[in-house]
Amino acid sequence: MERVDRFTTPDGVGLRVADSGPGDPGAPTLVLVHGWSQDLRTWDRVVEDLRRGGATGRIVRHDHRGHGGSDAAPEGTATIERAADDLAALITERVPHGPIVLAGHSMGGMTLMALAERHPDLVARRVAGVAFVATASDDMADLTLGLDGRAGHLVARGERVLVPFASRLGRRAPAGTVGDGAITPSRASSAGTGGRARARALAPAVRALVFGHRARREDVLSVAEQTLAAHPPSVMAFRSSIAEHRRTEALAALRRTPAVVLVGDRDRLCPQSHARVIARELPEAEIALYPGAGHMITFERSTEVAAHLAGLLDAASAAGHLADTETGEPDRVGA
Repeated sequence: MERVDRFTTPDGVGLRVADSGPGDPGAPTLVLVHGWSQDLRTWDRVVEDLRRGGATGRIVRHDHRGHGGSDAAPEGTATIERAADDLAALITERVPHGPIVLAGHSMGGMTLMALAERHPDLVARRVAGVAFVATASDDMADLTLGLDGRAGHLVARGERVLVPFASRLGRRAPAGTVGDGAITPSRASSAGTGGRARARALAPAVRALVFGHRARREDVLSVAEQTLAAHPPSVMAFRSSIAEHRRTEALAALRRTPAVVLVGDRDRLCPQSHARVIARELPEAEIALYPGAGHMITFERSTEVAAHLAGLLDAASAAGHLADTETGEPDRVGA
C-alpha cells in the first residue's frame, strides 16, 4: 500500500509525498523525481512494473512545489535550485539512513544535477545510483521541438510569447486522490466540466508533443491531467529556470556513481543529443535509446525503465552489503 501525506519544506511549502515499501535499514531506497508540469503520477507505470518484477524495497516520490498536490510556489521560489533544496530536505527528514538510488525525469533529472551541485556532501555520502531519464544538462533556453532553421526559430519565438501569457490563464484541476494503493484521478476531476473533460481537450496536443508511436490513450490523459493539476504561474516560472539550467559541470560529482541515461529517439523536448552530453560526462554510465518513444518514456517504456532502476537497486544492495561487511558504513556506498 502506498502511503500519501504532506512534507513541509524549510520555507513552509507543503509537498505531497507518496511512500511505499518497508524501508529496511541498510537497504537502498528509490527516490523518484518527476518533470516539469507533471507530478508523481509520472512514475505510476514504473512503480507498478518494479513491484510486478519483484522489487520490494522502499520507493519515495513527491510533487514539486507548484505541481500536483503540492502547494503553489511562493513568488521567486519556482526554480530548479529550490527544487533541489526541497529534495535534499525531504531525503534528510524522510530517508535519513541507508543508500539512495535517484531517478529524475526531465526537470526531475535537472533537479538531481542541481542536488549534486548544491548538496555535494549528501550526494557523496548517500547516493548509490542515479538514472537520468529524458533530461538535459544545458541548452534548454529555446524550445524548437526538434525543428531546424526558420521553423525551429518560430517555435522558440512563440514560446517566449505564450509562456508569460499562459501563466495568467486557467484554473488548477484536482491533483488526484489515493485509491487501492496508488494515485488515481480525483472523482471531482472526472466530471463533464471538470479536469477529465479538459484533459480530453488537451490530449491531442499532449500526444503530438511528448509521445512517440502508439501511445496509450490512458497515458496521454494522465499526462494531460497532470498538466492541468499544476499551478500555472509556478509552472511558467519553472520554465524560466529551465531556460537558465546549465549544469553539465555538476555531473562531475557523479562520475563514480553507477548511472544510466535513458532517452527516446522521438523526444522533441530533450532529444538524444542531450542524453549523449550527459553520458559523455559520466563515462561509466549506460545509455539506452528507445526507438519510436517520445519524451514520456516513463509511460511508453515503463518496463525497460523499471528494469534499469532495478539493476541500480541490485547494485546498490550488493555494494551496501559489501560496505557493511568491510567497513560498517553502508551510508558511504556512493562515495
